[in-house]
Amino acid sequence: MPSKMDCADRLRLADLRVTRPRVAVLQAVHAHPHADTEMIIDAVRSVLPTVSQQTVYGILHTVTAHGLVRRIQPAGSVARYESRVGDNHHHDVCRSCGAIADVDCTIGETPCLAASHDNGYTVDEAEIFFWGLCPNCSTSQQRT
Repeated sequence: MPSKMDCADRLRLADLRVTRPRVAVLQAVHAHPHADTEMIIDAVRSVLPTVSQQTVYGILHTVTAHGLVRRIQPAGSVARYESRVGDNHHHDVCRSCGAIADVDCTIGETPCLAASHDNGYTVDEAEIFFWGLCPNCSTSQQRT
């Protein structure tokens, strides 16, 4: 997990003002990969008990817009946040428990950005979810 100083430096590099709530949100996202907003609010409140829900929502919006955090939302799920940005990785999603794990791009570059037909769009990101069962759910289903 990055230190408060690392988070402050990231905020400064993004031309954002450094505040205790912003640092706490970045640290929470780093500490809890693929966390939903409620999990992040709980983590931030463990450090800053009086921070409002609206403040955390606003910070998540701001740091996502500035590329410090990535927002993902698998079908049928609430939005999740992660600190791994800028590398076009993908995700495994468990159909049973909802666990999410990072998956590196299969060829090492961004082949998924070369769509078979781009319809004239300038594509700069691809979001791919692989659906199945996580190891824990696979094992428990085999036992029953």
